[in-house]
Amino acid sequence: MTLAIALLRAVNVAGRTLKMADLVTLAEDLGFEQPRTLLQSGNLVFGTAETPDAVLERRLEAEAAARFGFEVDFIVRSGVEWRGVIANNPFGDAARDDPRHLLVIPLKAAPPDGALEELRAAITGSETAALSGRAAYVVYPDGSGRSKLTLQVIERRLKTRGTARNWNTALKLAAMAEG
Repeated sequence: MTLAIALLRAVNVAGRTLKMADLVTLAEDLGFEQPRTLLQSGNLVFGTAETPDAVLERRLEAEAAARFGFEVDFIVRSGVEWRGVIANNPFGDAARDDPRHLLVIPLKAAPPDGALEELRAAITGSETAALSGRAAYVVYPDGSGRSKLTLQVIERRLKTRGTARNWNTALKLAAMAEG
């Protein structure tokens, strides 16, 4: 059994309401072990015999669309992969000193060569960005709420979809995935 983390993109915003209890029920009905959620923004941790990969993401997406009536991206990582996301964070000072302004953005796919340079060229404020495999890291020293470096800008430049979590949430998910 592998512990997996599924991150949903853009739920409980703009009228796309999904109760976390319904997400747990979906996971139970699919045969996943001990599904549990964190916060109300679509963070699911569960045990699975399946490989946490794009095939599992598509299975979850299809089931969610059928049940909830709207499409939602799932980005799935194993607990081991998530530990790598935490370990590979290039912004240790921000993680320690200001974790709510550090976002990790798990991505559907690794960005192509040159994508990080495109992303950095799009930054017009005080933000800084880095990549490690299928994760982007962005520090928003002035907060992300009014930043012009939106998730849509990031996705366009990296040529893949993703979903953002602040560092505190990333650490809580890592703790949940430990067992």
